[in-house]
Amino acid sequence: MPMGYLIDMDGVIYREGETICGAIDFINALRTHDIPFMFLTNNSQRTRRDIATKLCRMGFKVEERHIFTCAMATARFLAAQKPAGTAYVIGEGGLLNALHDNGYAVVDHDPDYVVVGEGRTISFEMIEHATTMLLNGAKLVATNLDPNCPTPKGMRPGCGAITAMLETATGVRAFSVGKPSPIMMRAARKELGLDAARTIMVGDTMETDILGGVNMGYRTILVLTGGTRREDLARYAYQPDIVVESIADLLEPRYFGVYEAA
Repeated sequence: MPMGYLIDMDGVIYREGETICGAIDFINALRTHDIPFMFLTNNSQRTRRDIATKLCRMGFKVEERHIFTCAMATARFLAAQKPAGTAYVIGEGGLLNALHDNGYAVVDHDPDYVVVGEGRTISFEMIEHATTMLLNGAKLVATNLDPNCPTPKGMRPGCGAITAMLETATGVRAFSVGKPSPIMMRAARKELGLDAARTIMVGDTMETDILGGVNMGYRTILVLTGGTRREDLARYAYQPDIVVESIADLLEPRYFGVYEAA
């Protein structure tokens, strides 16, 4: 039965800017066997073109069509909910471009939505401005609820931390579109043209990648090169179908034919 892969990036194919051993070979093998795949990211900062360019420079043979971001999922969701709406954005280019591509105008007052993504230039003035908008009736949407983001210098507060500040200040609860939301997980699967039974999610984080896959009925593979250790698994009520040390372990022939759970 044909299958396809949804693949997280940071902690799965690279870590701290360095390619993880076996990752390029795995992607090349997917292409050789004509198996559909797509990279999923909860980082809304970069456009899919930016991400594809970054991966190509690291040695991966990918195109824009192989990238699906939480910014894209968020913009498509908002366009379906309220076409040609308006948004005040706390975020950067990837989110702004996705909203524009889906017919949204970015405004500084009276928005339909306050949309929160990651950013390195977020100021308290922006938080204060968003707080006033939310108290005046704007709806709060987060591209994801990840509490922090890995950087070459360590961790920085993520979209979830910024969103929590706004929730606490206003009493308004955010709606999140990124992993593990079924909105993003389903949209990415449809991009591959597969049904749930033929979709495999590969990730390094139980709370986003694996939970999202489990909720959607996808097969799930956890790699231990990121934020999860094998001993952590005992804490979770849900489990991945397969646990491997790294993506290099997926170079076995069975991962390029009919999928069978271990």
